[in-house]
Amino acid sequence: LHAYLPDTPWRHLVESLGYTVGFLIIIMARLQLFTENTITPVLPVLINPTLASMARTARLWGIVLAANMVGCFIFALLLITPGAIPPEVYAGALSISRHMMENDRWEMFIRGVFSGWLIASLVWMMPTAEYSKFWIIILITYLIAAGNFTHIVAGSVEAFLLVLVGDLSLLAMATDFFIPVLIGNVVGGTCLFAILSYGQISQEI
Repeated sequence: LHAYLPDTPWRHLVESLGYTVGFLIIIMARLQLFTENTITPVLPVLINPTLASMARTARLWGIVLAANMVGCFIFALLLITPGAIPPEVYAGALSISRHMMENDRWEMFIRGVFSGWLIASLVWMMPTAEYSKFWIIILITYLIAAGNFTHIVAGSVEAFLLVLVGDLSLLAMATDFFIPVLIGNVVGGTCLFAILSYGQISQEI
């Protein structure tokens, strides 16, 4: 979408629809996304805050995040494989990736908070969405893209792409993108949304 739409002020609002496709595949196929796990596994910890429950959550987070990062790296590797995508789409992917890395560390973090909160709200709404899940996923993830919020998994594809073409070092990826966005996503999804949700259901529990 970025490659084929004209360079106009409204292009970003339209191309952001493309961002929703990956989330539709992951969520509708019941695959595991790290930011989906910043609320549901946290509620049992809030109910029973023992070392064992914290360790189980940390184990889940570690496995899912590591697997997500492997997937992101493989996908970025496929993007730079000759002949995999048209040259103009490749150029568009690089343009989007470079634009994301224009954020400083604070912007990466604070935008990650918004993104984490939105994904947690999506997860919280899903059980009651029934036949509206498709549209809710599109709406919430579209807002993340349109708002230029940062997401640890989707953004890692962009960051890895820049690493692979030599525009970004692994150290810079870790310090300028990965760490601030990861913390922001966890703060938004767990510290804000999960705790508020726990307050909502604590009496029922």
